Amino acid sequence: MTSAAAPDAPAADSGRIVLLTTSHRVAPGLLSWPAWETLRAADEVRCADAGHPQLPYLAEAGVTVRTGPLPAARELLDLCAGGRTVVVLADAAGEPALTDGLARLAGSGRERMPDLELLPGSYDLPGARLLDLVQVMAQIRAQCPWSSVRTHRDLVKYGIEEAYELVEAIEEGDRRELREELGDVLLQVVFHAAIAAEHEEEPFGIDDVAATIVEKLIHRHPHVFGAETAESPEDVKAHWLRTKAAEKRRTSVTEGVPLGQPALALAAKLAGRVRTEGLVVPLPELPGGAGIEGAGRAGEVGYELLALAVEAEAAGTDPESALRAASRAYRDAILAAEAADAGARGGGSEDDGPDSP
Repeated sequence: MTSAAAPDAPAADSGRIVLLTTSHRVAPGLLSWPAWETLRAADEVRCADAGHPQLPYLAEAGVTVRTGPLPAARELLDLCAGGRTVVVLADAAGEPALTDGLARLAGSGRERMPDLELLPGSYDLPGARLLDLVQVMAQIRAQCPWSSVRTHRDLVKYGIEEAYELVEAIEEGDRRELREELGDVLLQVVFHAAIAAEHEEEPFGIDDVAATIVEKLIHRHPHVFGAETAESPEDVKAHWLRTKAAEKRRTSVTEGVPLGQPALALAAKLAGRVRTEGLVVPLPELPGGAGIEGAGRAGEVGYELLALAVEAEAAGTDPESALRAASRAYRDAILAAEAADAGARGGGSEDDGPDSP
């Protein structure tokens, strides 16, 4: 098929067939200007689906559409005779039976074929597939025996697991895994929003979630959406901290720091808050006494790790990421040691089979 020509182009004697496609993710009636021009100039418009969402808007615009079973490919050629233009409003699949029939006629070489054109009447906007996700999640929430009874608390462990799996995909550099894990994290957001929409007293849905973050992003980026300027990442961070402080109006730098996060990340977060506010807070000393919690070597390790985390944060290093990187190296060393050990024991294993010495 060729791309759609201008609607006022002179038609050949064999005519013109236009397969008009639309996206169900775009509101009906929002068609491109070439689509509207083609529809208005057409000699005949056909649509197999009498419930097609575009039909009321075409009728309002004065475009007559004949609904019902589409003509066969050969009959469609006859409808185009004399230079007529026939537009077929396609279904979501693109009317494969009709296009296959036209392809067979064209391949036979015995028919004088009309111009065959594919004209997209509307296109998916970026993010349009998110509408599909919301719709699928709504159906699952309504019909799945497991998903329909989940609560926010039920999903907590899955949110934590998915976040860690996303981190692992990023650190491993596996782009296929990264794409999948981003989807899993996104699912958690949509799932929680579906549950929240059912709350009897304070419901909110995915649109409310999106509106909240959009408002926050605009407010915290005055150098993008406002009159302020930012020439460096440091300027951006300063803007962010100022607007965030004005929004939260915290009475302590420790407010909003989740204590349930990993210990090294928690230590670094607290240290970052202290440094940003310009506070001088000496590191605590290990309490003495056998009856005091944290005493002994276990307590010493905790305070030593705290000091290392604070030092790393001040140097611009994320101690959580640094320890994970070291742990991955340790894992690789373990695997190498296991492989070497298995190789050393391979000759004398009872599982080597009847050929073993």
